[in-house]
Amino acid sequence: MELKDLSCSEFTGQLAAKTPVPGGGGACALAGAVGAALGVMVGNLTVGKKKYEANEAALRKLMAEAESLRLRLLACIDEDAEAFEPLSRAYGIPKGTPGREETMEACLRAAAETPYKILCLCCETIDLHREFAEKGSVLAVSDAATGAALCRGALCSAAVNVKSNTTYMKDRAYADDLNARVDEKLAAYCKAADEIFGGVYSKL
Repeated sequence: MELKDLSCSEFTGQLAAKTPVPGGGGACALAGAVGAALGVMVGNLTVGKKKYEANEAALRKLMAEAESLRLRLLACIDEDAEAFEPLSRAYGIPKGTPGREETMEACLRAAAETPYKILCLCCETIDLHREFAEKGSVLAVSDAATGAALCRGALCSAAVNVKSNTTYMKDRAYADDLNARVDEKLAAYCKAADEIFGGVYSKL
């Protein structure tokens, strides 16, 4: 069974266990997926209501995009585990073993890719939540704020998971470029999520 198909109890139990996966990457992918699901929820609680019929077409488009992001983020739970396991084995290769550095570098790059993907998907989801908060029913916008907050947490978690790998890369040009992209997105989208949350919170 894939990690994404475990129950909440089973997944958190495995997360708490003394095993390398699932770990922080899988946790932030799940948080992002929950955040995306809340966007779809806002849409479902709004469409069909006469008061919001002018927003219905836009909301249905947003819902389709959020549902796609939910599924892609869920898939990242297992993608992250699959990418990290080879790295956990590579750390066990004795220093001085021929090819160890090349193996480590390849594994570090692979292990950084999925958290970066999660980060980018969370940014897309935050963009959607701005519109869900603007176009959704006033009875459901708190869910848009919650979704944005969850995606902000997932975004920060994904960023630190990227950097936990780039820190040990020998190719500093590659690592520095990836870190710069992470920093740029982190700054922009933490601010965006805070604005969405703050805008809803201040009106309640």
